[in-house]
Amino acid sequence: MNKKTIWITGGSTGIGKALAIKFANKGWNVAISARRENLLQEIADKHENISSFPLDVTNKEKCKEVFNDIQNKFENIDICFFSTGTWNPKKEKDIDIEQIEDVFRINFFGTLNSIKSVEKYFKNKKSGTITIVSSIAGYRGLPNSTGYGPSKSALNNLAESLYFDFKKSNVRICLVSPGFIKTPMTDKNDFKMPFLKTTEYAAEKIYDGLINNKDFEIHFPKSLTLILKILSFLPSKIYFSLIGRMTKYQKNN
Repeated sequence: MNKKTIWITGGSTGIGKALAIKFANKGWNVAISARRENLLQEIADKHENISSFPLDVTNKEKCKEVFNDIQNKFENIDICFFSTGTWNPKKEKDIDIEQIEDVFRINFFGTLNSIKSVEKYFKNKKSGTITIVSSIAGYRGLPNSTGYGPSKSALNNLAESLYFDFKKSNVRICLVSPGFIKTPMTDKNDFKMPFLKTTEYAAEKIYDGLINNKDFEIHFPKSLTLILKILSFLPSKIYFSLIGRMTKYQKNN
């Protein structure tokens, strides 16, 4: 029986790296992509089932080339996990147009380029899973998030839109909304992160959600995400008041 294959972008660090190792340990072929070729190669050298495919997802043509290379090597791809993202909290406090454009270019359009590169393959195959990694920051507006939150909100809307389009071809669209996970990106945060979890925890939750469940959204930890989901349904006046008080408390402690 042939091994199953997953392609992971953002695979050099953080959740992407942890998930790659998780799937490799479960016997899957794992193709990992990111811009930093040296980090990818280090991971591939340590894990027999992991192969490095360097990629800058902002390059549309390169996305197609890399996917073709992965397809040529493994033939059958079962899951794509698109998790490329960037975040610079110091530049989120003001409206920095260049910074916001850069965030959208990577977080939103980088993910979109990746999805476009596999669209025809999965629609012709009529099976498989395309996974879009968003964030709890995409649920509703938050302070000091002029680029990151809006880019993740756009991904949420995109995932819901694509759900209908790909369902016709029996292809699953899955949205992943992590809470605070300890990664090089969240290490930049200058505030206390509630319910902070490890990348291994995130990988476990994502693996379970992709393999054992068929829900549209995988969100964790539930102790945080369920609270935020409830808050997102509140009228704006109440939501703004609660979030304002919560973030003021965070800032003062």
